[in-house]
Amino acid sequence: MKRIVASVGLVALGTSGLHADSTSSLTDPSTKPWSVSATLRGFYDDNINSVPGGSGALTIVNPTTGASTTYHRSGFGFEVSPAFSVVWPWEQTTLSLGYIYSFKDYQFKPLGNSDTVDMTHSFAVSLTHTFNELYSARVSDSFVIGQEPDFLRAGNTYSTFQRISGSNIRNFGDAAFDGKVTPLLGFEVGYANGYYNYAADGTVGVPSSPTYLASPGGFLNRMEQTVHLDSRWQLSPDTVGVIGYQFTDVNYYEDQTLLPTGTLPFNVVSNTRNQRGHYGYVGVDESFTPALTASVRVGARYTDYYNDPNASANVGPYAQLSLRWNYAYQSYAEVGFVHDRIATDLLGNGSNSGNGDLTLDSDTSSVYATLSHRLAPGLTGSINGQYQNSEYYGGQYNNQAENFYTFGANLDYKVNRFMSTQVGYNYDRLDSAIGRGFDRNRVYVGLTASY
Repeated sequence: MKRIVASVGLVALGTSGLHADSTSSLTDPSTKPWSVSATLRGFYDDNINSVPGGSGALTIVNPTTGASTTYHRSGFGFEVSPAFSVVWPWEQTTLSLGYIYSFKDYQFKPLGNSDTVDMTHSFAVSLTHTFNELYSARVSDSFVIGQEPDFLRAGNTYSTFQRISGSNIRNFGDAAFDGKVTPLLGFEVGYANGYYNYAADGTVGVPSSPTYLASPGGFLNRMEQTVHLDSRWQLSPDTVGVIGYQFTDVNYYEDQTLLPTGTLPFNVVSNTRNQRGHYGYVGVDESFTPALTASVRVGARYTDYYNDPNASANVGPYAQLSLRWNYAYQSYAEVGFVHDRIATDLLGNGSNSGNGDLTLDSDTSSVYATLSHRLAPGLTGSINGQYQNSEYYGGQYNNQAENFYTFGANLDYKVNRFMSTQVGYNYDRLDSAIGRGFDRNRVYVGLTASY
């Protein structure tokens, strides 16, 4: 099942226009085992902090001077991004490594920054090994430090939609072992680990104060562990049927008080939102042609919020689908869909307007698509988009929804084997029933030298 997650992860990274081209150097095949590159870009961002504008704009008033500052700001900037990747293929084993560094300087200081600079790091490593014709294994890990929500997610869904300043960490690693019991029956056992650590882990005020505010780290710092076991049935040379089970454990490890003491009869701390999930699903992996493949999983999930005394367990549907078509030389299209329960940065004020007193997570559906087409020798165009609907579960925001849209377009022209240019545009929009919606437009133009 993690094969779907791996494929959509590339789409997730590609949705950020300021990272799309450089990130692809970690995954694109190369004619030599190693490559190095450096990218210089200029960009314009009309909502640096991804906050509401107009009458809902975030504004802070200085109590001494009376001067007000709005955080719905636009401005220019530049980015410098070196990268390298290396692949070692052996007879039965392949090892690949990659790293990207990005230095961005904004015209104005982003919200939460001490200066105008953002720095991000992206590391990727993968190892595959074939023991014999019956057994194989693979291990991979992706580690990033950054600020943008699409850069910090591990799959193809968002837990938070806003940019968050600081050296925020996301690590996602997975491992799987595949085997054949008989010519018709195989299996896959796997483990995945997602780790999130947001730098803004301080609090504002004291827990007994009505104005007490927990940090993004208090709401979102967590470790997600997943174990799955699939039986794989060779229904035809090109069709594999799947019957599987998955267990997930989500542990919010930050020891923060999330609501003022006394708001509820019990203390609300980070791990109050811990949960365990049990999945059962069926599916199919289909190779229609060598260039056209599909993967489907559908089933149900049972979720237990074992640390919240007022929350009920939840039963709901689960689905993951993906379709990829390599329809021409250096051209492909991919579409997908996922429905699952995911973490959220919302908690509410402890009012019991829904299941329990706290907003615990969201029931999320996400549709994504990407298209990359070779328009002419040396010229490649790409577009990608995603729509996510999140309906929140529990507490103040129970059954309220937010809709998030992203769209990106990029043109890349290879001047020669060592030099290429890019121009692109990204649009983000959040329609929110709870009043935090925003629009964000970004454009960029750049030059990449590679060897």
